[in-house]
Amino acid sequence: MTIQVLIVEDDPMVAKFNRHYLEQMEGFQCAGWAASGEEALQLLEQQAVDLILLDVFMPGQSGLQLLVQLREQGSTADVIVISAASDNVSIRKALQYGAVDYLIKPFEFARFQSALMAYRKDYSLMKRGGEHLCQEQLDKLVRHRGEQMVKPGANLPKGLSEGTLASIWGIIGTLSTAAFSTEDITAGAPISRISVRKYLAFLTEKGVLSMEISYGAVGRPVYMYTVTPEGHELISRYL
Repeated sequence: MTIQVLIVEDDPMVAKFNRHYLEQMEGFQCAGWAASGEEALQLLEQQAVDLILLDVFMPGQSGLQLLVQLREQGSTADVIVISAASDNVSIRKALQYGAVDYLIKPFEFARFQSALMAYRKDYSLMKRGGEHLCQEQLDKLVRHRGEQMVKPGANLPKGLSEGTLASIWGIIGTLSTAAFSTEDITAGAPISRISVRKYLAFLTEKGVLSMEISYGAVGRPVYMYTVTPEGHELISRYL
C-alpha cells in the first residue's frame, strides 16, 4: 500500500528538499510537483493522489484558496500544509478546511517524519476499516490524532535527544540491507560508536528494532539489527 503524494510548492529548491524528505519515508511515493494552484488542479485531473503537501504563499491562487476550492469540488485528498505562514488566521482556516497537519517553515526532518508517520497510521487504519468503522476503530483514530499534539521526544530517557535519534533513524532508512550493525550507522553520521550503541539499545528495548548476535571468522561477536514489523509505528512515539 503506497501513499501517492503531490507536492504543491512554488520554490523549486524547497520542493526538491520536500521530495528528498518524502523519499526517505517508507510507504510514500511522490506523484508529482506543482508550482501553482492551477498546475495542481491540472495534475489532479490526470491522476488521483492520497495526500497533498501544500504551501500557502504562491503566485496567483494561494494554497488556502486552493484548499477551499478542492473541498468545494469534493476532493478527498488529504492535505498537510507546509508554510512559513504562522498567523492564527491561516492556521485556523487550514484546519477548518480539513488539513490533517500544519508544519511551519523552517522545520526539522524529525517533525516532517513525525507528520508523515502519523498520517500513514491514520491512512492504514481507515483502509483496514473498510466501508464502515466500528466504534473501537474510530476511538483509536481520534485518540491517535489527539496524541499527535504531545511534544515528540517527550518519552525519551535522559541522555538521548530527539535530533540524534532522528538522524540515526534517517540513516537506517537509507541502508540497502535489512540487517545492519553499529558500524553501518557510524559510517553515515558523525556520531560516536558509543552514542549509536545507546540509541540502538533503546530502540531494541522499545521493540522498534530486533537484535541478533553474529559471529565472524575470528569468532568476535557482531550485533546485527533489523527493524521490526511494527517498528515504523512505534518510532512515531519518540519523533
